[in-house]
Amino acid sequence: MRGIVEQVSLSHGGVPKWAVDQAWIGPLGLEGDMHRNLKHHGGPGKAVLMVSAEVLAGLRAEGFDVNAGSLGENLTISGIDFAQLRARMRLRAGGAVLDLTQLRQPCATLDIYNRPGFRIQTLLYDALCKAGDASSARWAKGGFYAATVQPGCVRPGDILELLDEVA
Repeated sequence: MRGIVEQVSLSHGGVPKWAVDQAWIGPLGLEGDMHRNLKHHGGPGKAVLMVSAEVLAGLRAEGFDVNAGSLGENLTISGIDFAQLRARMRLRAGGAVLDLTQLRQPCATLDIYNRPGFRIQTLLYDALCKAGDASSARWAKGGFYAATVQPGCVRPGDILELLDEVA
């Protein structure tokens, strides 16, 4: 499993996050990235949020005004089927090593992208996702959180690759 880091993104809290040329990934996430609600966002188990560039393209095709960074992700990744991702997979992103921890459950912060009669959250997450059932057609469409195992620098164009699964 191998993909490309399309964009590295930061914010002062909230969405969208903006593109940066590079960022240092430390134990609590990307240096300079902030979170509005520390009860639900950030921390060691949610240090980095990754979202699929292909999912974003699908949302745009559905009429949602989203681009890389719009869903609050730190790393926008292309070339990986996120439906194959599972907690406890270990990935290298540039110079950093990350352990996938949990699916991201999209919250009300994404309401700014909703259209009349269409909530973006319902396209990204469902009851099966909440139950941990990877057979969901929406599995990981909202993104995957990761913990930092080895700090390092990440840049657009870096490879994201599966290293192994943690026992």
